[in-house]
Amino acid sequence: MEKVKLPIRRLVEFLLRFGDIDSRYVEKDRMLEGAKAHRSIQKANTIDCADYKSEVSLSAEIEYREIVYVIDGRADGIFMQDGIPVIDEIKTTATPLHLIGEDHNIKHWAQAECYAYLYASCNNFGKAAVQITYCSLDTGETKRFFKVFDADELKTFLYGLLEKYAIWAYHTSEWAKIRDASIKALSFPFPAFRKGQRNLAVYTYKAISGGKKLFAQAPTGTGKTISTLFPAVKALGEGKAAKIFYLTAKTITRQAAEEAFYRMRQHSLKFKTLTITAKDKICFCAETLCYPETCEYAKGHYDRINGALLDAITNCDDFNRAVVEEYAKKHRVCPFELSLDISLWADSIICDYNYVFDPRVYLRRFFAEGRDDYVFIVDEAHNLVDRAREMFSAELSKSRFLEIKKTFKGTGKPFKKALTAVNKCFLALKAACGELEHCISNDLPEELLTSLTKFAGLCDALLKENRELGTDNTFLSGYFEALNFLNIAELFNEMYVTFTEKRSGDVTIKLFCLDPSFLLGEAFKRGCSAILFSATLTPLGYFRDILSGGDTDTLVAIDTPFKSANLCVLFAGHISTRFKNRDQSISHVAELAGCFISCKKGNYIVYFPSYKYMHDVFVEFRAKYPEIHAFEQEASMTEDAREAFLDFFKEDPEQTMAAFCVLGGIFSEGIDLKGTRLIGAVIVGVGLPQLSVQQNIIKDYFMRKNGMGYEYAYMYPGMNKVLQAAGRVIRSESDRGAVLLIDERFTHAAYKNLFPSHWQHCKTIRDVKKLEAVLKEFWGLF
Repeated sequence: MEKVKLPIRRLVEFLLRFGDIDSRYVEKDRMLEGAKAHRSIQKANTIDCADYKSEVSLSAEIEYREIVYVIDGRADGIFMQDGIPVIDEIKTTATPLHLIGEDHNIKHWAQAECYAYLYASCNNFGKAAVQITYCSLDTGETKRFFKVFDADELKTFLYGLLEKYAIWAYHTSEWAKIRDASIKALSFPFPAFRKGQRNLAVYTYKAISGGKKLFAQAPTGTGKTISTLFPAVKALGEGKAAKIFYLTAKTITRQAAEEAFYRMRQHSLKFKTLTITAKDKICFCAETLCYPETCEYAKGHYDRINGALLDAITNCDDFNRAVVEEYAKKHRVCPFELSLDISLWADSIICDYNYVFDPRVYLRRFFAEGRDDYVFIVDEAHNLVDRAREMFSAELSKSRFLEIKKTFKGTGKPFKKALTAVNKCFLALKAACGELEHCISNDLPEELLTSLTKFAGLCDALLKENRELGTDNTFLSGYFEALNFLNIAELFNEMYVTFTEKRSGDVTIKLFCLDPSFLLGEAFKRGCSAILFSATLTPLGYFRDILSGGDTDTLVAIDTPFKSANLCVLFAGHISTRFKNRDQSISHVAELAGCFISCKKGNYIVYFPSYKYMHDVFVEFRAKYPEIHAFEQEASMTEDAREAFLDFFKEDPEQTMAAFCVLGGIFSEGIDLKGTRLIGAVIVGVGLPQLSVQQNIIKDYFMRKNGMGYEYAYMYPGMNKVLQAAGRVIRSESDRGAVLLIDERFTHAAYKNLFPSHWQHCKTIRDVKKLEAVLKEFWGLF
């Protein structure tokens, strides 16, 4: 008999939703604040009631209509009263308690009644009680509602929900049979494994089977996506995983995962996949405002959503953006919310990192209940370091609150007083810096947090009183930033600092995450295994450390699948591109780049550590080599401008072309210029992040932690940019290309040790004559 896993919260929220989407009435993300209130109430209850138990896990297998439901959940509290067990369901709220009645939310009662049935049936009680405890986030006061139920009454209620859920359970059960049979018959969707692919696939399968992490460096062209997804699919078919999350840093890299699943479907795989598109991109409206009076897709959304969902999952397997939009328009529902619901039925979800790691937006429908058998495949994992620091940090500026104070003068004395208190906290933190432009503290700014809590509470109340505030960007931005700051403050530990900075007459306060390893580790615990891969995870030990790996996790470096002779790597170690030497190097760099590019007609990119340095060399280059079509990357480019920029890279161009770009920018990774669209790259400098107070804080932290502050803050991130840029040149086994590295630091052992194995044949160039001779010999081979 088939088993269907069904968390009680999911069952209740899925079946009992109705009406409109209206973001103005949703209590915004104060989950961490709410969790704190939960713990406080539970602690108080434990003191008042000796047998009060908190966070009680409940589960049972219930057979109903030829399906076994594995039902589970976690009660906030359970205690005995007059010989009857009482299920305590605690709900935090920003709504004033006098506005909350017994029937405030039927889902709260439904969830608790299901818990009550599980506890009563498992412990042979004929009755059970439910207590709904509402706690005000603003005052800390509580309001309780209490009901006693017969066990049969509770059983009837739960079985009634299962009756309504039967069609969905049947679909889940039947789909699992079809999917697993197709996985068992699935063969690798290419005629043969490319060099390195089999090894990567084997390591991936072993990591998933063993519940471990794998950190894999595999050069461009290995076929990393299919080499990780194919074994992950196989593992899922064998019951070693429940769902696959394919996580990316950029929209363009999701296409590789979609194409991999397409290929496997061509080999008869039956597998439901969903690509989640950001809400502001997939929204049908000009403005992403979820109000029923302005959006036909928000009005009555919950009345239509289950019909839309059933239609979609019954008739489609590949839910890319276009398909989600098609079903959303057909049923007049919000496309973003539809995609989130489809995710519950998808076997694999392709999405941005933030849907798993970001504490503000991660998919709570999967991760709120704790660990499950999810596999996380992290594409371009080198990007996760900076993204994680960004996700786990929060910043506020004094000017934001002054703007709100000026805009909403007549809102009332309490609101004005709250804003004044916040402003005073900023001034006090500014004063603590003295004559310095910045200061650093290992402690939280407690007074600021207290003032922000009061400010956020008043914003909640004002939003309920005045619906129009829900459309005011000035008000909402300040409110959301305050909430985010408060939420990040709950994560603050020894891996954080409070960074205060005076900036152009303003004051900013940043809760800065220096080391994201612990918080990433907590996020990875939501799944059973993680596969992190990139063409540039050098050195592997650094990435394992900072991305929360352990000694039992596997590190593997896969050799390039292409002939090393196809890539000519040269470095000019006689030129210093350090900041203090840049003016003297301009002419020399322009000459080397010009010689490198002139040796063979084609398309080239020249990468620089800054826009200014790039422009200075560009001017010199244009004067010396007017016959070469050269152009620069602009500082801010729209998506259309980026596409137009890349369109210059034509196959077999009639004229040599040189694009001047910034190292670590949008054209140094994530672009795929195969064949003769790009035949060479010049990389100027070792890619070090710009010297800054924040990078130095990171350096000092890791110097204390492991004695490798400079490496972790500057050298390793810099060389990652270099390796990514160099990786643009060889994209397939038929590609041929050359890379020229310009900087005397490339001659140092510390940097040379970071070169990939297929660079070991690189040659040193000391003048343009040598450069020309080596390149003519290289290009003469083809």
